[in-house]
Amino acid sequence: MRITHLQDLLLALATFVIVGALTPVMRRFAIHHEVMDTPSTAHKTHKEPVPYLGGVAIIIGILAVSFGALIFKHSPSKNFWLAASVLGPALVLGLIGLWDDIKNLRPLPRFIAQTIAGIFTSLILISSSTVGTPTGSKIVDTVITTLWIVGICNSINFFDNLDGGAAGTIAISAIALTKLGIDGHQYLVGGLAAVTAGATIGFLLWNKSPARIYMGDAGALFLGILIASLTIRLHPNAQTQWTSFATPVLLIAVPILDTSVAVLSRLRRRISPFQGGRDHLSHRLVRLGLERPTAAIALWSLSGIFALAAIAIPMTSKGMEQVVTGLAATAWIGLFAFFYQTADSE
Repeated sequence: MRITHLQDLLLALATFVIVGALTPVMRRFAIHHEVMDTPSTAHKTHKEPVPYLGGVAIIIGILAVSFGALIFKHSPSKNFWLAASVLGPALVLGLIGLWDDIKNLRPLPRFIAQTIAGIFTSLILISSSTVGTPTGSKIVDTVITTLWIVGICNSINFFDNLDGGAAGTIAISAIALTKLGIDGHQYLVGGLAAVTAGATIGFLLWNKSPARIYMGDAGALFLGILIASLTIRLHPNAQTQWTSFATPVLLIAVPILDTSVAVLSRLRRRISPFQGGRDHLSHRLVRLGLERPTAAIALWSLSGIFALAAIAIPMTSKGMEQVVTGLAATAWIGLFAFFYQTADSE
């Protein structure tokens, strides 16, 4: 199923319009039914309750446009199965996240659900031979894929701690993924990434600082497993295996950086990694003197730099792609050292 750049743009625009229009509807619904993020714990940075359910608008928009496009193009059943293999597990986790938004689940049930979804998704990828960069061993591929999906799902959930931060960063990653997917003739990856970009930008209209609605765990878990699945499916067309493995990491480098800094700093302080805190990149940037909107722009900018590095890899020579990857890895390590040594909390 060939998809052109214009068709990808139309998919993104359609999702942008649907999510942008549906988000205020979900906001009113959340306020009416008191589905709110109340700043009742110390790690919350907002002062007034903010409605959840933005993630529901994102889920509806992505599902409607994705399957609607397949129906409109009279796609064969194989394409529906391929799309469902990505969107199905994401929907399940999104619904669990919605339950968490309403009932406030403990971390363990969420982690168990993420692990089950990760294993299920990895088995689908392995059995259908759709892992972008296989190692040659199904056992190793299954372990790596499961760890990647569970890890990125948690990373995106952790990263959603700043108005517009997660939505904007995922949008940038999805745009880069669209480019890589289309250029590499991986039209399912490119098409779903375009839809994801449109959805997150549409939501960002209402989630940018000061946020009028949050995506909640419903949106974070849905987008987490979706972007994890798409990046692990991507075949980067790199000339060496290690730069091929690096491409998905570069696409989500900033959320991975955020999780690494927060988790390791908590372990250093003998605090549970699952405990909330003001030790994420956004909090550290604010303590360094940045306003919250500026902190979001800083995170988007870093994401854009790493995304450009991922795009550059298949466009350069073998030697140059290794230079690009090496420079990006050095920058990531430098950023980790910089953020890790800043104050963990106020």
